[in-house]
Amino acid sequence: MIIGIDTSCYTTSLAVIDQSGNLMQDLRRLLTVKQGGRGLQQSEAVFQHVQNLPALFSDLGEKVDLRQIKAVSVSTRPRPVEKSYMPVFTVSQGFGQVIAHTRALPLFFTSHQEGHLMAGIWSAQGPKGAEFLAVHLSGGTSEVLNVQKDGPGFSIKIIGATGDLHAGQFVDRIGVELGLPFPAGSHLEKLASSWSEEIPYVPTGVKGYDFSFSGPETAARRLLKEGVPPAGVARAVEHCVAATLEKVLKRAVRDSGRREILIVGGVASNFYIRTWLKNRLEHPAVGARLYFAEPRFSTDNAVGVAQLGLLSLISTS
Repeated sequence: MIIGIDTSCYTTSLAVIDQSGNLMQDLRRLLTVKQGGRGLQQSEAVFQHVQNLPALFSDLGEKVDLRQIKAVSVSTRPRPVEKSYMPVFTVSQGFGQVIAHTRALPLFFTSHQEGHLMAGIWSAQGPKGAEFLAVHLSGGTSEVLNVQKDGPGFSIKIIGATGDLHAGQFVDRIGVELGLPFPAGSHLEKLASSWSEEIPYVPTGVKGYDFSFSGPETAARRLLKEGVPPAGVARAVEHCVAATLEKVLKRAVRDSGRREILIVGGVASNFYIRTWLKNRLEHPAVGARLYFAEPRFSTDNAVGVAQLGLLSLISTS
């Protein structure tokens, strides 16, 4: 068995897979944010991870024989680039090192972003090509990527990104303004699903491959002040994110010639956004092929981290 550990900004995650890549256990615990809050300081998130991991390991020990673990894989940084750092990932790295060194097990390091990409590929059974486009869309990352499979990991180049708010921050800030719990993604999606009228207008902020959500946030707040029902504002936020990605990805497909697109991250679990993009980008006029992870594997998880550990184990055997 291979164990994956991921301690992101809002979720503590463990995953165990067998040596054929089959998922055996997927345990997660959301970090607690006070009602009305819009996030956590890194110090508070680190503290909660330190509290959560022993409890998750206790639960895991009741489900699998931890003595059968053959390798440990952990996310140690947000992205696979030099100087990529965030304190929360020191928790997964530290726990992983203790387990591996105590048991004399192979220890593999990866990044949170690579874990998302691998969870997407594993769940969606694609992309199939060695090089493809990807979107990582969450509360801490909103990037359009060119990705190459590179050994057990990935070589990643950012070709477009937000210049201010991430998509998840946009969703969460308006969600909190609507009185929804934080993180607001699933709650905003449920609220928006009750809206059946014309979608209120929130402009997109796209320039080339780059995009912005601060202007759309201001526009969404203005809709609320004007008395637009909360469900209508929620749907307008979803539509803005979807339309923004549509514009950027159409350009990326046209310029790169690549047709396969993997979309991962918590915001990518939204049904409206998925449906809009599939209808617009898989249209014959564009010719893209979209791959979405199952919603539960779009949000933060350690499954992709464990899968990357398995590939690393195989490559070193």
